[in-house]
Amino acid sequence: MHLRPAHALLHWLPADSRPGVWRRGVIVWGVALCIAVVQWIASPHEPPWAVSLVYSFAISTSIWLLSDPVRIALHRWLGAEPPHYWAFSWRTGLHLVLSVLLGYALGTGLGDAYAGRSTWALLQLSPQRFWVFLLGSLAVSCAFFFYFYQRERALELQRQATESRLRLLQSQLEPHMLFNTLANLRVLIDVDPVRATAMLDRLNDYLRATLAASRTDAAAGHQLSTEFQRLRDYLELMTVRMGPRLRYNLALPDELAACPIPPLLLQPLVENAIRHGLEPSVQGGEVRVSAHRSKGHLVIAVSDTGVGSEGERAAGFGLTQVRERLTTAFAGRAHLHWDSAPGQGTRITLTLPLPPPAAP
Repeated sequence: MHLRPAHALLHWLPADSRPGVWRRGVIVWGVALCIAVVQWIASPHEPPWAVSLVYSFAISTSIWLLSDPVRIALHRWLGAEPPHYWAFSWRTGLHLVLSVLLGYALGTGLGDAYAGRSTWALLQLSPQRFWVFLLGSLAVSCAFFFYFYQRERALELQRQATESRLRLLQSQLEPHMLFNTLANLRVLIDVDPVRATAMLDRLNDYLRATLAASRTDAAAGHQLSTEFQRLRDYLELMTVRMGPRLRYNLALPDELAACPIPPLLLQPLVENAIRHGLEPSVQGGEVRVSAHRSKGHLVIAVSDTGVGSEGERAAGFGLTQVRERLTTAFAGRAHLHWDSAPGQGTRITLTLPLPPPAAP
């Protein structure tokens, strides 16, 4: 399989850094085009338009390649950590100066090869003009470096704030789930002590697995298959309490098993389905959770065959948590749709962005 040009050129860089490198490269090329236009307007007869364009792109691209992709390749020596690979230190300063000098020399050489002349002769003919060009390139490069650093630093602070927010929401959700389960256990102790003991044993096993899984990085998430396994554990726990009144079906295609998802995102929806849909119904019903791919999105549906309702219920703790976590984790790129009717159950659909496929 052939690699796409973008991946082929930067395949030696960490995968998480490539989108940022190309984004900054596009900005550099846009500025290079503007510089070439300004130079040509200022001196429309010397040099020709094509020559100004080649010099501008050759110098800008050379400096960008040495100061950006090479910087990421040397991030351990520079002390620049992922995911943004930016840091201020004497090493990054030295790398920046060397990148500008070497990039300027390489780009000028390429431009000279195209124009059939030597820019270095300008050092003898007009030293002042030569140094203006060189120092101008250094100043523009420093300005780019400062702009990109500030931009990536802002993104890093935003990422940290998002992680903190997700952890806060998750820390609120975990005891809520536990207290609900203990309340159900308290009711069962009075009604059926034998089943209460079985439920307590199941709860013990469930907490061992679930509480450990819930410590997953809230921003990075865990695999959808892990989320479905936690749902299976929880539904087995609720089956001990409700008996044959609770049936469930979990459908996860193999190709979606590894999709990342915030931990404990679906459990509040399943809890709501049992509490508001099946428990008020004498005959109980079924909870279904399914996932499929649709138009580049991951679509997860949580439905029940319970009592339903005419309009969306007042936002309770679980549903509010899910909405807030979607907003925080996906920045408006995920949606929740609620649909219900009396006697026909309730269906909640989550539409999440799928991560881009890994480069082959």
